[in-house]
Amino acid sequence: MTSGTSVGRKVLALAGLMLAALPFTAVAQTVANAEIEVETQKVGATIDPNIYGQFVEHLGRGVYEGIWVGPNSPIPNVRGIRTDVVEALRKIQVPAIRWPGGCFADGYHWRDGIGPAAQRPQGINAAWNKTPETNAFGTHEFMDFMGQVGGTPFVSVNVGSGSVREADDWMRYMTAPADSAPGKERAANGHAEPWNVPFVGVGNETWGCGGNMTAETYAASFRHYAAFLRNYSGERAKLIAVGADTDDYAWTETMMARAVKWRPNPTPLSLIVDRPLMWGLSLHFYTFAGNDWHNKGRNVGFGRAEWASALQRATLTDDLITRHSAIMDRYDPKKEIALAVDEWGAWFASEKDAPSQLYLESTLRDAVIAGHSLNIFNRHADRVRMANVAQMVNVIQSLILTKGEKMVVTPTYHVFDLYKVHQGATLLPATVRSEDYVEGAVRLPGLSVSASKDKAGKLHLTIVNLDPARASKVGIKLDGGTWKRATAKVLTADRIDTRITFDGTDPFVPAALPARLSQGRVEVQVPSKSVSLIEVE
Repeated sequence: MTSGTSVGRKVLALAGLMLAALPFTAVAQTVANAEIEVETQKVGATIDPNIYGQFVEHLGRGVYEGIWVGPNSPIPNVRGIRTDVVEALRKIQVPAIRWPGGCFADGYHWRDGIGPAAQRPQGINAAWNKTPETNAFGTHEFMDFMGQVGGTPFVSVNVGSGSVREADDWMRYMTAPADSAPGKERAANGHAEPWNVPFVGVGNETWGCGGNMTAETYAASFRHYAAFLRNYSGERAKLIAVGADTDDYAWTETMMARAVKWRPNPTPLSLIVDRPLMWGLSLHFYTFAGNDWHNKGRNVGFGRAEWASALQRATLTDDLITRHSAIMDRYDPKKEIALAVDEWGAWFASEKDAPSQLYLESTLRDAVIAGHSLNIFNRHADRVRMANVAQMVNVIQSLILTKGEKMVVTPTYHVFDLYKVHQGATLLPATVRSEDYVEGAVRLPGLSVSASKDKAGKLHLTIVNLDPARASKVGIKLDGGTWKRATAKVLTADRIDTRITFDGTDPFVPAALPARLSQGRVEVQVPSKSVSLIEVE
């Protein structure tokens, strides 16, 4: 991972000490000015719904208690899967969900998670602190969960400690016809018909916990797996290869040069179709306060310096995607291969009293990071066609938190709810002129924006105000079209570290925001530290 320079860290630390001495509420709430021009008649890329995908790993209480409580639990459930979580996820139209990991995936052997629950082996989660793994949640439970939520399976096969045969056997078990031997075994375990498994991840972080491989080694391994991984019924499996760790552009170069085509140098007489081996190439990038993996910053009780440094790192997402995409463009000018940001999100240091591994309380900062990141993904929709926030329940930047029978949705959840209007819509170019947000050594554009038009012709504009102290008076020029009405919603809170709790009201429920439409121009004032949705029809 990229580390900030020691000088940069000292500057941020000094800024933090100075800013921490001032109460946040003492800062005057001034108003900045901004202009946005949206080209409403220009057809852009389709924003793939899978940009709003999720990630589930056997880690902490992400699966056990977060999703799976068992059929005998007093917590309301359907076949062991908790009902409140399912209902919340259905509301935001969750698309692809990645499972079983993460680092856990490359130690996971799928046969441990099938058959009668009482006969499944009790394992050890070697990836995450050697915690017990009951295997109560396996293939059938995950697919049942997907059916209840209405999502699309994205299964990661074990490359690190597994084999091509094990991965192929799993694909046969999940997708072979009912009258085949794998289908009959599947039926004996409770599901006769084959499942649809459109997305298959070929390993996870093989440059690290998934095998400590070099790019050359993994490229050869991916080609080997790709020759055997397939669906045995239904559509062709979309293979997602392991991509770079953050800014490892050499990894992307190697993968695009060596692992894209069936034959690196096809001959005119070749009978093999020269199509891409991979549907997508992954990218993992996390946000924390600064650029030091060993000092991520607190998730609660932070000041304006940590707010700024976290948003500065989140903003790097745009540059990373741009530079990786430029490499992909040289090998794939038609953009057939997706960039799949299948792990992203805010990852701060867990508090000492955290109830489980990598559990974080959720604050307003998470919502602003989520909105900013999703705007970046939307703007790169020509190449980014999948993203999976890490992780869905009870782990780092969660959409949902549970505590026994209690459940709350987080500010990040509300952002996904606001942004679901972008799913499947057409990206519209939006030019933004805004005053910079400056905090100590950090200087960022004050506003983060993406715009789209849905199939009904409605325009949606999502605006994130990164500045924690200044509102922004925004004039939005709609270049073309006839518009009759504008409405808006906003998510914000009193303080930058306002957090969700299990008791009391939710302070993050989006509220109505006044918006005025006149002669193709919308005027709206977005509060400081906020995420807003403007709809024009």
